[in-house]
Amino acid sequence: MKQESQGSRWYVVHTYSGHENKVKANIEKLVENREMQDIIFEVRVPVEEVAEVKNGKKKMKERKMFPSYVIIKMIMTDESWYLVRNTRGVTGFVGPGSKPVPLSDEEVKALGVVERLPAIELAIGDTIKVKEGPFEDFIGAVESISQEKRKIKAFVSMFGRETLIELDYDQIEKV
Repeated sequence: MKQESQGSRWYVVHTYSGHENKVKANIEKLVENREMQDIIFEVRVPVEEVAEVKNGKKKMKERKMFPSYVIIKMIMTDESWYLVRNTRGVTGFVGPGSKPVPLSDEEVKALGVVERLPAIELAIGDTIKVKEGPFEDFIGAVESISQEKRKIKAFVSMFGRETLIELDYDQIEKV
């Protein structure tokens, strides 16, 4: 989905029991069909990994953290409210009456919803310049990229030889 803009918040939607994944898929399809990616950004069914012992064997299984609920990151407008509210399987937004209440930042963190950081536009072999830190103003070639850790490894020329260093995304800029 598209880049999120200011004003988007997380909302909780109540669904029929067992329809969480169907509701998620239906909303995502409607958003795509109506080209509403600029106001409805993300739909999630919060799950957790649980260990289950069956026949003496331990298996990891996904379990819904909040059965009958789906969380949606969106900008609340009449159009977005109508789309979500009238999706098959949705019984309504969580909030008093028909007024949806966004989750607070603390509630979002407690749910384990990690904000997706924007992907860095880098590829292995690209030339980068170090903006800050002990290697400031060094120029290097990207050797590896870790999106999860938001780090890269690059070869820089130091004392006449190539040296591999690890840097954070915010320490570098693409040349």
